[in-house]
Amino acid sequence: MTVTILGAGVAGLCTATELLRHGIAVQLVDPSGGPGPQGCSWWAGGMLAPFCEGESADPQIVAQGQEAADWWQQAGAEVTRAGSLVVTLQRDRQELDRFARRTSGHVRLDRDGLAGLDPVLADRHASALHFPTEAHLAPRQALSALRDGLTRQGVTVQPEAPAPGLTVDCRGLAARDLLPDLRGVRGEMAVLRAPGVTLPCPVRLLHPRHPLYIVPRGDGVFMLGATQIESAARGPATLRSVVELLSAAYALDPGFGEAEVLELGADARPAFPDNLPRVLEREGRIHVNGLFRHGFLMAPALARQAAALVLAKLKELPPCRSS
Repeated sequence: MTVTILGAGVAGLCTATELLRHGIAVQLVDPSGGPGPQGCSWWAGGMLAPFCEGESADPQIVAQGQEAADWWQQAGAEVTRAGSLVVTLQRDRQELDRFARRTSGHVRLDRDGLAGLDPVLADRHASALHFPTEAHLAPRQALSALRDGLTRQGVTVQPEAPAPGLTVDCRGLAARDLLPDLRGVRGEMAVLRAPGVTLPCPVRLLHPRHPLYIVPRGDGVFMLGATQIESAARGPATLRSVVELLSAAYALDPGFGEAEVLELGADARPAFPDNLPRVLEREGRIHVNGLFRHGFLMAPALARQAAALVLAKLKELPPCRSS
């Protein structure tokens, strides 16, 4: 039997990849034709940072997210294992203490220790938290790697759903027709080129009102994000959010003052009321959804769960009769 997967974002592509690893034939359906600017996966940060996420996320995110870097590397994505840094402005130094209490997997760096990673950051920050085992990737390259891997195995994205059969629904917010408890959480981002900035790894700037993360993409390009707004609106980024992102980046490293703004974007991420992603079965359809802000971190774990459920369902089906 061929399993139909609806949606070719990070959840759908990971699930298709995992099913193929188990020898299960798949067909991938997405009206948009595949990953692109129309989906929230396109605008992701790509941080594989389970310990940092533990500051506010459920322990299962920390536990299952630790599988992500190895999974992505095995799938052909370029994974950079440079760790993560967490810093704060001097006036907000209590935020760093709070973050440290709520997380694990880090070491505290003084100014000299931070200077060993980035002298510019050390000039402006007296201490930091370093999460040495964390990683990051470029989401668009990772999505392309999955799509190309599927194409080599004869799986292409089809615009329309075929006849009914065993279906795995990975449509994100579009699945609210069947999952009414899904809600949208809007995120906005900016991509900058700042050749004078040399951040060694993703950096989170803690701030009580305007937290920020910056992810290096290579060749002096950086992705900025962190807005989290309770809204399913998918329009362009707002002026307020862009000003906050750019101001926070300048506070982190003045080198961003001369940066070129390459791209601004926004989209809405699907989330359940408790912000936990899940695999569930409803009305005969398997759903992989609710990734919230943990898309690339948690999609591999959910894909494995979905594959296990599909395998169990296939064993329940009666054997095919030959004519």
